[in-house]
Amino acid sequence: MKIIYFTHSLRSCWNHGNAHFVRGVLRELAGAGHRVRALEPENPWSVQNLVADHGQDGFAPFFEAYPELAFETYPDGPDLAALTDGADLVIVHEWNEPALVNALGELRGRGARFTLLFHDTHHRMASEPDAMRRYRLDDYDGVLAFGASLAEAYRRLGWGRRAFVWHEAADTRLFRPPADDGERQGLVWIGNWGDDERSDELRRFLLRPAAAAGARLDIYGVRYPEGALAELSRHGARHHGWLPNPRAPEVYARHLATVHVPRRLYVESLPGIPTIRVFEALACGAPLLSAPWEDSEGLFEPGRDFLVASDEAGMTTHMRAVQHDPELRRELARNGLAAIQARHTCRHRAEELLGFVSELSAPQIESATA
Repeated sequence: MKIIYFTHSLRSCWNHGNAHFVRGVLRELAGAGHRVRALEPENPWSVQNLVADHGQDGFAPFFEAYPELAFETYPDGPDLAALTDGADLVIVHEWNEPALVNALGELRGRGARFTLLFHDTHHRMASEPDAMRRYRLDDYDGVLAFGASLAEAYRRLGWGRRAFVWHEAADTRLFRPPADDGERQGLVWIGNWGDDERSDELRRFLLRPAAAAGARLDIYGVRYPEGALAELSRHGARHHGWLPNPRAPEVYARHLATVHVPRRLYVESLPGIPTIRVFEALACGAPLLSAPWEDSEGLFEPGRDFLVASDEAGMTTHMRAVQHDPELRRELARNGLAAIQARHTCRHRAEELLGFVSELSAPQIESATA
Protein backbone atom coordinates (compact mmCIF):
# COMPACT_ATOMS: atom_id res chain seq x y z
CA MET A 1 0.00 0.00 0.00
CA LYS A 2 1.24 3.50 -0.82
CA ILE A 3 0.57 5.78 2.16
CA ILE A 4 0.97 9.57 2.20
CA TYR A 5 0.81 11.56 5.43
CA PHE A 6 0.43 15.35 5.31
CA THR A 7 1.95 16.57 8.58
CA HIS A 8 2.72 19.97 10.04
CA SER A 9 6.29 18.70 10.34
CA LEU A 10 8.00 15.35 10.62
CA ARG A 11 11.50 16.72 11.24
CA SER A 12 10.59 19.17 14.04
CA CYS A 13 9.04 18.30 17.39
CA TRP A 14 9.40 21.84 18.79
CA ASN A 15 6.03 22.29 20.56
CA HIS A 16 4.75 19.62 18.18
CA GLY A 17 3.92 16.51 20.16
CA ASN A 18 2.03 14.87 17.32
CA ALA A 19 5.33 14.40 15.49
CA HIS A 20 6.31 11.80 18.10
CA PHE A 21 3.42 9.51 17.22
CA VAL A 22 3.51 10.07 13.47
CA ARG A 23 7.20 9.19 13.32
CA GLY A 24 6.59 5.94 15.18
CA VAL A 25 3.56 4.88 13.17
CA LEU A 26 5.15 5.66 9.81
CA ARG A 27 8.22 3.69 10.82
CA GLU A 28 6.05 0.70 11.70
CA LEU A 29 4.13 0.94 8.43
CA ALA A 30 7.34 1.18 6.43
CA GLY A 31 8.78 -1.77 8.34
CA ALA A 32 5.69 -3.79 7.41
CA GLY A 33 6.45 -3.23 3.73
CA HIS A 34 4.22 -0.25 2.91
CA ARG A 35 5.52 2.65 0.83
CA VAL A 36 5.38 5.69 3.05
CA ARG A 37 5.78 9.39 2.18
CA ALA A 38 5.61 12.22 4.72
CA LEU A 39 4.84 15.65 3.27
CA GLU A 40 5.16 18.97 5.09
CA PRO A 41 5.13 22.66 4.13
CA GLU A 42 8.48 24.26 3.38
CA ASN A 43 8.73 26.40 6.50
CA PRO A 44 6.11 25.55 9.15
CA TRP A 45 6.13 27.43 12.44
CA SER A 46 7.55 24.50 14.41
CA VAL A 47 10.55 24.43 12.08
CA GLN A 48 10.91 28.22 12.28
CA ASN A 49 11.05 28.15 16.07
CA LEU A 50 13.43 25.20 16.19
CA VAL A 51 15.87 26.86 13.80
CA ALA A 52 15.61 30.17 15.68
CA ASP A 53 16.49 28.45 18.95
CA HIS A 54 18.98 25.79 17.84
CA GLY A 55 19.89 26.31 14.19
CA GLN A 56 20.13 23.42 11.76
CA ASP A 57 21.73 21.29 14.49
CA GLY A 58 18.29 21.04 16.07
CA PHE A 59 17.29 18.52 13.40
CA ALA A 60 20.17 16.14 14.14
CA PRO A 61 18.35 14.06 16.81
CA PHE A 62 15.53 13.31 14.35
CA PHE A 63 17.86 12.18 11.58
CA GLU A 64 19.90 10.07 14.01
CA ALA A 65 16.86 8.35 15.55
CA TYR A 66 14.86 7.83 12.34
CA PRO A 67 17.31 7.10 9.50
CA GLU A 68 14.65 5.13 7.63
CA LEU A 69 12.16 8.00 7.56
CA ALA A 70 12.26 10.65 4.86
CA PHE A 71 10.13 13.73 4.41
CA GLU A 72 9.45 16.00 1.47
CA THR A 73 8.45 19.64 1.52
CA TYR A 74 5.97 21.28 -0.79
CA PRO A 75 5.51 24.96 -1.71
CA ASP A 76 2.43 27.13 -1.30
CA GLY A 77 -0.26 26.10 -3.76
CA PRO A 78 1.08 22.58 -4.36
CA ASP A 79 0.00 20.29 -7.16
CA LEU A 80 -1.90 17.88 -4.95
CA ALA A 81 -2.85 15.56 -7.78
CA ALA A 82 0.84 15.04 -8.51
CA LEU A 83 1.78 14.68 -4.84
CA THR A 84 -0.87 12.02 -4.26
CA ASP A 85 -0.46 10.20 -7.56
CA GLY A 86 -0.70 6.45 -7.04
CA ALA A 87 -1.61 6.73 -3.36
CA ASP A 88 -3.85 4.16 -1.73
CA LEU A 89 -4.22 6.03 1.57
CA VAL A 90 -3.82 9.74 2.33
CA ILE A 91 -3.92 11.03 5.92
CA VAL A 92 -4.11 14.74 6.68
CA HIS A 93 -3.32 16.09 10.12
CA GLU A 94 -5.51 18.73 11.74
CA TRP A 95 -2.62 21.20 12.12
CA ASN A 96 -2.47 21.70 8.36
CA GLU A 97 -3.93 24.88 6.88
CA PRO A 98 -7.64 24.71 6.00
CA ALA A 99 -6.81 25.49 2.37
CA LEU A 100 -4.75 22.30 2.08
CA VAL A 101 -7.29 20.20 4.00
CA ASN A 102 -10.14 21.47 1.85
CA ALA A 103 -8.26 21.10 -1.44
CA LEU A 104 -7.49 17.44 -0.69
CA GLY A 105 -11.16 16.87 0.06
CA GLU A 106 -12.11 18.46 -3.25
CA LEU A 107 -9.60 16.23 -5.04
CA ARG A 108 -11.18 13.17 -3.44
CA GLY A 109 -14.65 14.46 -4.32
CA ARG A 110 -13.64 14.71 -7.97
CA GLY A 111 -12.88 11.02 -8.04
CA ALA A 112 -9.37 10.52 -6.67
CA ARG A 113 -9.10 6.83 -5.88
CA PHE A 114 -7.27 6.96 -2.53
CA THR A 115 -8.89 6.64 0.90
CA LEU A 116 -8.74 10.05 2.59
CA LEU A 117 -8.64 10.39 6.39
CA PHE A 118 -8.54 13.45 8.66
CA HIS A 119 -6.36 12.98 11.77
CA ASP A 120 -7.37 15.08 14.79
CA THR A 121 -5.08 15.09 17.84
CA HIS A 122 -6.09 18.35 19.49
CA HIS A 123 -8.85 19.90 21.57
CA ARG A 124 -10.01 22.53 19.09
CA MET A 125 -13.21 20.63 18.30
CA ALA A 126 -14.21 21.45 21.90
CA SER A 127 -12.34 24.72 22.48
CA GLU A 128 -12.58 26.43 19.06
CA PRO A 129 -15.53 24.93 17.16
CA ASP A 130 -15.79 27.98 14.90
CA ALA A 131 -12.19 27.52 13.78
CA MET A 132 -12.83 23.85 13.06
CA ARG A 133 -15.73 24.74 10.79
CA ARG A 134 -13.17 26.18 8.37
CA TYR A 135 -12.27 22.58 7.51
CA ARG A 136 -14.57 21.14 4.85
CA LEU A 137 -14.49 17.40 5.38
CA ASP A 138 -17.56 16.34 3.39
CA ASP A 139 -15.53 14.31 0.89
CA TYR A 140 -13.25 12.68 3.45
CA ASP A 141 -13.74 8.97 3.97
CA GLY A 142 -13.22 9.07 7.72
CA VAL A 143 -11.81 10.78 10.79
CA LEU A 144 -9.10 9.48 13.11
CA ALA A 145 -9.76 10.94 16.57
CA PHE A 146 -7.24 10.45 19.37
CA GLY A 147 -9.86 9.63 21.98
CA ALA A 148 -13.44 8.41 22.33
CA SER A 149 -14.74 11.76 23.57
CA LEU A 150 -13.35 13.49 20.47
CA ALA A 151 -14.69 10.76 18.18
CA GLU A 152 -18.10 11.24 19.77
CA ALA A 153 -17.98 14.95 18.90
CA TYR A 154 -17.52 13.97 15.25
CA ARG A 155 -20.30 11.40 15.46
CA ARG A 156 -22.65 14.11 16.69
CA LEU A 157 -21.87 15.88 13.41
CA GLY A 158 -23.00 12.83 11.45
CA TRP A 159 -19.82 10.83 10.95
CA GLY A 160 -21.27 7.71 12.52
CA ARG A 161 -18.96 4.70 12.37
CA ARG A 162 -16.56 6.60 10.14
CA ALA A 163 -15.19 8.44 13.19
CA PHE A 164 -12.51 6.08 14.50
CA VAL A 165 -10.84 6.17 17.91
CA TRP A 166 -7.10 6.14 17.26
CA HIS A 167 -5.16 6.87 20.42
CA GLU A 168 -1.55 7.91 20.33
CA ALA A 169 1.01 5.37 21.53
CA ALA A 170 4.70 4.81 22.24
CA ASP A 171 7.32 4.18 19.61
CA THR A 172 8.89 1.27 21.47
CA ARG A 173 11.78 1.02 19.03
CA LEU A 174 12.95 4.27 20.63
CA PHE A 175 11.14 4.43 23.97
CA ARG A 176 12.24 1.49 26.10
CA PRO A 177 13.90 0.93 29.49
CA PRO A 178 17.64 1.57 29.61
CA ALA A 179 19.87 -1.42 28.98
CA ASP A 180 21.91 -0.54 32.08
CA ASP A 181 20.00 1.14 34.87
CA GLY A 182 22.37 3.67 36.41
CA GLU A 183 21.96 6.22 39.16
CA ARG A 184 18.62 8.03 39.28
CA GLN A 185 17.88 11.24 41.13
CA GLY A 186 14.87 13.50 41.54
CA LEU A 187 11.77 13.99 39.42
CA VAL A 188 11.35 15.18 35.85
CA TRP A 189 8.53 16.82 33.96
CA ILE A 190 8.62 17.21 30.18
CA GLY A 191 6.04 19.61 28.84
CA ASN A 192 5.24 23.13 27.75
CA TRP A 193 3.87 25.92 29.90
CA GLY A 194 1.71 26.97 26.94
CA ASP A 195 -1.19 29.39 27.05
CA ASP A 196 -2.16 29.20 30.71
CA GLU A 197 -4.11 25.99 30.01
CA ARG A 198 -2.76 24.28 33.14
CA SER A 199 -0.75 26.90 35.03
CA ASP A 200 -2.66 26.41 38.26
CA GLU A 201 -2.47 22.63 37.90
CA LEU A 202 1.31 22.82 37.46
CA ARG A 203 1.57 24.77 40.70
CA ARG A 204 -0.69 22.38 42.64
CA PHE A 205 0.49 19.05 41.24
CA LEU A 206 4.12 19.68 40.30
CA LEU A 207 5.90 22.73 41.69
CA ARG A 208 4.57 22.98 45.24
CA PRO A 209 4.44 19.21 45.94
CA ALA A 210 8.01 18.70 44.68
CA ALA A 211 9.24 21.50 46.90
CA ALA A 212 7.30 20.15 49.88
CA ALA A 213 8.64 16.64 49.29
CA GLY A 214 12.19 17.92 49.04
CA ALA A 215 12.54 16.44 45.55
CA ARG A 216 14.89 17.79 42.95
CA LEU A 217 12.76 18.77 39.97
CA ASP A 218 14.03 19.08 36.38
CA ILE A 219 11.72 20.60 33.77
CA TYR A 220 12.08 20.47 29.98
CA GLY A 221 9.91 22.35 27.52
CA VAL A 222 9.27 25.56 25.59
CA ARG A 223 6.89 28.50 25.68
CA TYR A 224 7.76 29.46 29.25
CA PRO A 225 7.24 33.23 29.69
CA GLU A 226 9.51 35.16 32.04
CA GLY A 227 6.94 35.03 34.82
CA ALA A 228 6.75 31.25 34.58
CA LEU A 229 10.52 30.88 34.62
CA ALA A 230 10.69 33.06 37.72
CA GLU A 231 8.05 30.87 39.34
CA LEU A 232 10.02 27.72 38.58
CA SER A 233 13.07 29.28 40.16
CA ARG A 234 11.17 30.26 43.31
CA HIS A 235 10.13 26.64 43.75
CA GLY A 236 13.65 25.36 43.23
CA ALA A 237 12.92 23.73 39.86
CA ARG A 238 15.57 23.72 37.13
CA HIS A 239 14.44 24.57 33.60
CA HIS A 240 16.46 23.06 30.75
CA GLY A 241 14.58 24.33 27.69
CA TRP A 242 13.60 22.31 24.65
CA LEU A 243 14.25 18.57 24.70
CA PRO A 244 14.44 16.76 21.34
CA ASN A 245 12.02 13.90 21.72
CA PRO A 246 14.56 11.21 20.76
CA ARG A 247 16.56 12.32 23.83
CA ALA A 248 13.65 11.81 26.24
CA PRO A 249 14.43 8.13 27.06
CA GLU A 250 17.85 9.02 28.42
CA VAL A 251 16.30 11.80 30.52
CA TYR A 252 13.72 9.43 32.01
CA ALA A 253 16.57 7.01 32.78
CA ARG A 254 18.28 9.60 34.98
CA HIS A 255 15.24 10.30 37.19
CA LEU A 256 13.28 8.41 39.83
CA ALA A 257 9.87 9.27 38.40
CA THR A 258 7.95 11.64 36.15
CA VAL A 259 4.63 13.48 36.44
CA HIS A 260 1.55 13.75 34.21
CA VAL A 261 -0.31 17.08 34.42
CA PRO A 262 -3.05 17.09 31.77
CA ARG A 263 -4.31 20.29 30.22
CA ARG A 264 -7.58 21.49 31.68
CA LEU A 265 -9.56 20.91 28.49
CA TYR A 266 -8.63 17.23 28.45
CA VAL A 267 -9.96 16.88 31.98
CA GLU A 268 -13.16 18.89 31.58
CA SER A 269 -14.19 18.74 27.90
CA LEU A 270 -12.43 15.72 26.37
CA PRO A 271 -11.90 13.22 29.20
CA GLY A 272 -10.10 9.96 28.70
CA ILE A 273 -7.31 11.30 26.46
CA PRO A 274 -3.79 11.07 27.90
CA THR A 275 -0.88 12.93 26.37
CA ILE A 276 1.76 11.16 24.32
CA ARG A 277 4.14 11.61 27.27
CA VAL A 278 2.18 9.09 29.34
CA PHE A 279 2.72 6.35 26.76
CA GLU A 280 6.37 7.27 26.24
CA ALA A 281 7.26 7.49 29.94
CA LEU A 282 5.67 4.14 30.75
CA ALA A 283 7.39 2.56 27.75
CA CYS A 284 10.72 3.67 29.26
CA GLY A 285 9.89 2.05 32.58
CA ALA A 286 9.59 5.43 34.27
CA PRO A 287 7.35 5.44 37.37
CA LEU A 288 4.53 7.89 36.68
CA LEU A 289 2.58 10.13 39.06
CA SER A 290 -0.55 11.78 37.70
CA ALA A 291 -2.71 14.75 38.54
CA PRO A 292 -6.45 13.93 38.55
CA TRP A 293 -7.41 12.34 35.26
CA GLU A 294 -10.35 10.08 34.41
CA ASP A 295 -9.24 7.09 32.36
CA SER A 296 -12.77 6.67 31.04
CA GLU A 297 -11.68 4.32 28.25
CA GLY A 298 -9.80 1.89 30.48
CA LEU A 299 -6.48 2.36 28.72
CA PHE A 300 -4.57 1.68 31.93
CA GLU A 301 -5.12 0.57 35.51
CA PRO A 302 -4.68 3.72 37.63
CA GLY A 303 -3.17 2.85 40.98
CA ARG A 304 -1.34 -0.07 39.39
CA ASP A 305 0.26 1.24 36.21
CA PHE A 306 0.73 4.71 37.73
CA LEU A 307 -0.32 6.62 40.85
CA VAL A 308 -3.04 9.28 40.77
CA ALA A 309 -3.19 12.14 43.27
CA SER A 310 -6.57 13.68 44.01
CA ASP A 311 -5.09 16.85 45.49
CA GLU A 312 -1.84 18.65 46.26
CA ALA A 313 -1.29 16.81 49.53
CA GLY A 314 -1.78 13.48 47.81
CA MET A 315 0.81 14.35 45.17
CA THR A 316 3.28 15.35 47.87
CA THR A 317 2.72 11.96 49.51
CA HIS A 318 3.30 10.14 46.21
CA MET A 319 6.48 12.10 45.52
CA ARG A 320 7.88 11.22 48.92
CA ALA A 321 6.97 7.58 48.38
CA VAL A 322 8.72 7.17 45.04
CA GLN A 323 11.83 8.85 46.41
CA HIS A 324 12.17 6.47 49.34
CA ASP A 325 10.57 3.19 48.22
CA PRO A 326 12.61 1.34 45.56
CA GLU A 327 10.15 -1.56 45.46
CA LEU A 328 7.27 0.82 44.68
CA ARG A 329 9.28 2.26 41.81
CA ARG A 330 10.06 -1.19 40.45
CA GLU A 331 6.41 -2.25 40.66
CA LEU A 332 5.13 0.86 38.89
CA ALA A 333 7.79 0.55 36.20
CA ARG A 334 7.00 -3.13 35.63
CA ASN A 335 3.23 -2.65 35.45
CA GLY A 336 3.34 0.46 33.27
CA LEU A 337 5.74 -1.12 30.80
CA ALA A 338 3.59 -4.25 30.58
CA ALA A 339 0.51 -2.16 29.76
CA ILE A 340 2.34 -0.41 26.91
CA GLN A 341 3.77 -3.59 25.46
CA ALA A 342 0.38 -5.32 25.59
CA ARG A 343 -1.71 -2.70 23.79
CA HIS A 344 -0.21 0.77 23.35
CA THR A 345 2.69 0.62 20.89
CA CYS A 346 2.93 2.26 17.49
CA ARG A 347 2.83 -1.22 16.01
CA HIS A 348 -0.61 -1.71 17.59
CA ARG A 349 -1.77 1.59 16.11
CA ALA A 350 -0.42 0.78 12.65
CA GLU A 351 -2.42 -2.44 12.71
CA GLU A 352 -5.51 -0.55 13.89
CA LEU A 353 -5.13 1.94 11.04
CA LEU A 354 -5.04 -0.82 8.44
CA GLY A 355 -8.15 -2.28 10.05
CA PHE A 356 -9.96 1.05 9.76
CA VAL A 357 -9.11 1.25 6.06
CA SER A 358 -10.44 -2.26 5.52
CA GLU A 359 -13.62 -1.38 7.39
CA LEU A 360 -14.16 1.67 5.20
CA SER A 361 -14.13 -0.62 2.19
CA ALA A 362 -16.92 -2.74 3.66
CA PRO A 363 -20.41 -2.12 2.21
CA GLN A 364 -22.11 -1.74 5.60
CA ILE A 365 -20.23 1.43 6.60
CA GLU A 366 -22.55 4.35 7.34
CA SER A 367 -22.65 7.45 5.24
CA ALA A 368 -21.48 10.77 6.71
CA THR A 369 -25.07 11.99 6.84
CA ALA A 370 -26.49 8.93 8.61
